[in-house]
Amino acid sequence: MSHTHGKQMMQSMGANHKAMGKLVQGSVSSATVHTGTQLMKNIAKHPALVFGLGLAVGFFVYKYRKEIISSTTKVVDAGKDFVLQQKETLEDIVAETQEDNA
Repeated sequence: MSHTHGKQMMQSMGANHKAMGKLVQGSVSSATVHTGTQLMKNIAKHPALVFGLGLAVGFFVYKYRKEIISSTTKVVDAGKDFVLQQKETLEDIVAETQEDNA
């Protein structure tokens, strides 16, 4: 077996491995969506279960409210910083363009 043939074989195996990975990932995603759909259908048929899930979610939101508020505040602050950075960058680009045209 020549060196180039072995190299081509390894590249082919790598491509097949990636394709199989994508196929498995797609299958798992499809199964998850299908399972989630079935779960939601079953939950919707039982109002007591919906109420119980609401209580459970409410409990966890109340229990972790400080962490939720803290992380939300961090995300909002990061978003504001990003917008200000983009605004400054845009102003710099506009100023450079005006200088080049003058």
